[in-house]
Amino acid sequence: MKHIHKNNSQQLRIGLDVGSSFITCAIVEKSLENDEIKLLGLGRAPSAGLKNGSVIHRDKLMDAMEAAVKDAELMSGHKVEKAVLSISGENIRGINTQGTIAIQRSQHSTIPIENEITEHDVFRVMEMARALSLPADRDIMHVLPQEYVIDTMDKIKDPVGMSGRRLEAKVHLITVPSTAAKNLVNCTEELGIKVDGLVFQGLACALTTLDADEKDLGVAIVNIGGGTTEIVVYHEDGIRHSAVLGIGANSITNDIAVMLQIGIEDAENIKRKYASAKASMSSTELEFDLPVKNGGLARKVSEHELSRYVEARAVEILQLIAKEIHRADIRDQLTYGVVLTGGGAQLRNITPLAEEIFKMRVRKGIPKNMSGAIDIASEAEFTTVIGLTRWEDVKRELSPTSMPGKPTFERAVDWLKHWIKGFY
Repeated sequence: MKHIHKNNSQQLRIGLDVGSSFITCAIVEKSLENDEIKLLGLGRAPSAGLKNGSVIHRDKLMDAMEAAVKDAELMSGHKVEKAVLSISGENIRGINTQGTIAIQRSQHSTIPIENEITEHDVFRVMEMARALSLPADRDIMHVLPQEYVIDTMDKIKDPVGMSGRRLEAKVHLITVPSTAAKNLVNCTEELGIKVDGLVFQGLACALTTLDADEKDLGVAIVNIGGGTTEIVVYHEDGIRHSAVLGIGANSITNDIAVMLQIGIEDAENIKRKYASAKASMSSTELEFDLPVKNGGLARKVSEHELSRYVEARAVEILQLIAKEIHRADIRDQLTYGVVLTGGGAQLRNITPLAEEIFKMRVRKGIPKNMSGAIDIASEAEFTTVIGLTRWEDVKRELSPTSMPGKPTFERAVDWLKHWIKGFY
């Protein structure tokens, strides 16, 4: 098996998506000539030892991660030595804030004119924006610029090289529980995998699903996982709101299991094969056999009856999502509506049901600009892990919080190490 050497580390990218239903590892090769990535390997294992994004059983989680990584290594022929890791959970919070600095005039100049803004000024204003008083058990994971303001000029995307007396940065912060992130990183590194970045799942799935026009004119991306749902609202090329709901597609599976009195695994299989998010779009005549165990009676149920249970829960989930989108306070300006990703987006007819509830256009998001073994990773449930492999290309632009000349990931690694040391 090939090791990922330094001379080609710029081309090979690894994403490790730690989801509530599945752990997924993707190994891709990034083209240096265009934006396309080639999928070399994909591994997947049922998630274990994780609840709401927090580690509850280290050994079980590490076994699941190792199984997913080994499958990806076997398929690609490359050994995983480092990876970009995803994280989610109800305790992740998004905050809009801002910071302001005065642009210092050169000491050698006597001319009373505005000074040119440098990368160092951008670093200073971003540091000012992130200088919030957070609880001791939380830390900032992402500092995402929305826009810059120079004196009275607003909606500036890149202030470097422009002149002014006062620079303001409006940003969206995503904060994470320190312990949850530390435990997740520790489990990964105990497997011999260096964590090359920690990315919010809602942000990761947007990296391979949305284009520039959608982010500029307004779009909400909704990642419906097994136990959580991540919502990120974009407008004018910036994140205006983010949230995590502690409910996902597993709640639909649980409802099926309870109503039909069957096991969770059987309920999941039935959901994937026969369930519809809209009962009116399912057949009342088409029936299927329910699993029989321990000498029980043979039973049948129609797709329509099954879908009635499913629709009730799907409506509840979509209504909660609609409330979060509305909290961004730009609902009427979401030109491109809503993009659904994640395993929950695979539910049949969920798109038309979402359009009825959101009263906006809705589409299913799938990974873009990908070649190779795309037949196994072209569904909405793989957007997060593919998006993680694109983090290297956008992290400096999305999180310009490092001093000029110092790579952003070094800063991320620094605060991860700081967490770890702080607990011993």
